[in-house]
Amino acid sequence: MKHGFRVYDTDTHINPAAEILDHYVDPDFRPRLPELNAYRASAGQAADGRALHNYRVGMKAYRRFLGETEPREGFTSRDSKWMGSRKPRAGVQDDQARNRVLDMDDEGTDVHFLIPTSWLSLCGLDDASIEVAMIRAYHRHMADFCGQFPDRLKGPIVASARNPQAAVQEIRQWGKAPWAVAVMPLLAEGLPADHPSLHPIWQEAQEFDLPIANHSFTWTPPYYPGYRDMWDNIFLSRLAAHPWGAMRFVAAFIGAGLFDQYPRLRMGVLECGFGWLPFWAKRMDEQAEYVGGVAPLKQRPSDYMRSGRFFCSIEHHEGEDMFRDVTRFLGDGVLMYASDYPHSECQFPDSVSNILEWSSLGADGQRRLLWENPCRFFRTS
Repeated sequence: MKHGFRVYDTDTHINPAAEILDHYVDPDFRPRLPELNAYRASAGQAADGRALHNYRVGMKAYRRFLGETEPREGFTSRDSKWMGSRKPRAGVQDDQARNRVLDMDDEGTDVHFLIPTSWLSLCGLDDASIEVAMIRAYHRHMADFCGQFPDRLKGPIVASARNPQAAVQEIRQWGKAPWAVAVMPLLAEGLPADHPSLHPIWQEAQEFDLPIANHSFTWTPPYYPGYRDMWDNIFLSRLAAHPWGAMRFVAAFIGAGLFDQYPRLRMGVLECGFGWLPFWAKRMDEQAEYVGGVAPLKQRPSDYMRSGRFFCSIEHHEGEDMFRDVTRFLGDGVLMYASDYPHSECQFPDSVSNILEWSSLGADGQRRLLWENPCRFFRTS
């Protein structure tokens, strides 16, 4: 709690490291772990001094600077500027749940929604059974990690789009677990979010009152749309990655009529900015009428975005004035607080304090942003 406000952070991250995921794999998959050695990248040390690695497939380095002719040989732009005033405690993305909660206490955050990161790139391998095996391991890890603080640590059930049957099994196994509050579809390259093969995932998510949470990626699979056309430059890529990924997902989901077919299903997009929402809503309305190519819809696309079933996390840099404009257009029930902890874009430990400086929201607006809207989006029972 911060200054009397409860706080639900809708965009935070967890890896976990390969050594930790490996511990949770099915016994019959364990003999296959050496197949993944080629995809282990150094990730520093654990709190106890152990060397850690992250699973990472298809990592893009983005070696070219704008204005230069050729990429810089051997250059990696993976490091980014740390935007906070101090670093998080050790192990908060791996196996140190207590350290994470201590950081939450420092920042005044009540609940974290934990989004997995680099190991999801295993969906870039041809063999989908590897992806499914590590998803199963991740869910077991989340049960242990979040189970230490079940009221404070939450996360998504990751749903393999290449194996919807396995995804349905995972939703049924974990759909009522205290930590599981959303479903995150893992879309391999080339598979549309509106593909009919994914209907069992949407149906099962609705049955368990789990919203669909979309999060795009910049460096590894599942790549964002247009990732091959960024001229090997990180400035262009980071500008486009999350917004483009969210725009495409929102348009495909709404345009396919999924809100009509699953009337109790909610959908939200995370870490993608929010200033584009009014523009995209208006443009979808116009294009649905102008060129069509969508399912028969009961409402305009913008109406679905105002319906109370669509949500989007904010980013602090877009500011108070942008927040007011978007809220004026879509209503006050769409936007949700997010920090990107513990990634370098967060402003730890001042992320919540910086949002509370948006004084024009008033107490009611701050309460909706920080707590009420996230609680309406995520499963809470």
